[in-house]
Amino acid sequence: MLVYSRDCLRHVQAPGHVESPHRLEAITRKLESLNLFDPKTPEPAARAMIERVHAKAYVDLVETMGDGYLDIDTAVRPETPEIARIAAGGVVEAALASVKGRRPAFALVRPPGHHAGPDYGGGFCYFNGVAVAAAVLRERLSRIAILDLDAHHGNGTRDIFATSKDVLYVSTHQSGIYPGTGPAGDVGEGPGEGYTVNIPFPARSGDASYELAFREVIEPVLRQFQPEAILVSLGADAHYKDPLTMLALSSPGYLTLAERTLDVARTLCKNRVAFALEGGYHPQALAEVVAGTVALFRGESVHLQFRDVADETARGKEAVDRVKRVLGPYWDL
Repeated sequence: MLVYSRDCLRHVQAPGHVESPHRLEAITRKLESLNLFDPKTPEPAARAMIERVHAKAYVDLVETMGDGYLDIDTAVRPETPEIARIAAGGVVEAALASVKGRRPAFALVRPPGHHAGPDYGGGFCYFNGVAVAAAVLRERLSRIAILDLDAHHGNGTRDIFATSKDVLYVSTHQSGIYPGTGPAGDVGEGPGEGYTVNIPFPARSGDASYELAFREVIEPVLRQFQPEAILVSLGADAHYKDPLTMLALSSPGYLTLAERTLDVARTLCKNRVAFALEGGYHPQALAEVVAGTVALFRGESVHLQFRDVADETARGKEAVDRVKRVLGPYWDL
């Protein structure tokens, strides 16, 4: 199932900005060319939903700012709050459809959301759609896992659920880049200690490093946590073609991660898994990663252009080993 709204094309940061409508346009063209595009249009998330994870004062700020900036790269326009609510509503729609129908879903929405925290935005993000969806699902289910496969650490999602033992947050990201958070030693706080899993990779980590992390950390933790639904913040900016990062995942490497996630969801939570678009700033690479993921929902495959494998020896092995040592008191790895 796909969730998509043309209204998400209306959000424009600034001329030439990497987080542009062209990202979604490239995806929809690719899906249409493969006969994979039959979306459902979402409703905007109600303000009450947004305020389950964001402070009222912050929501007021976004909705009343008019023209301004949350940070140097995150512009607010008069239409931004409505479009951000549509994006969040799309993730909620996908998550609920996946739970009800027990089948994978994908929210093709923008602006992204995982850098938006309890009382702040930034990094092109305003409202955290995956966090809102997790809060909505928590009314129906006991344990939700969030898998953040974006090159940048989802500091907003981490901060929202840092003290929760009911929402597991797992992030793979490049160490040392924006927003500068997500060290391996950050395992959450208070009752949520152990339920934040950060896997910060060094530059040029790619297919072998991610495969190692999934096999030795992500999948074992998920199996022990036993989620009743999985939400995936999928950013294609860990791709070797992406202009903003120095990670090296190939398109097949991305689809291996998606396939393994689908397998785990099928085994652990009755196919209740929903993907939400986050980053990814090379439109063609982004489009084929998304199209390939959607094709997997149907048991199909697509031709992949960007297949170069730059990491065959697991450059990130030391990082994975460090994460395993840190998590030793909490999980059997």
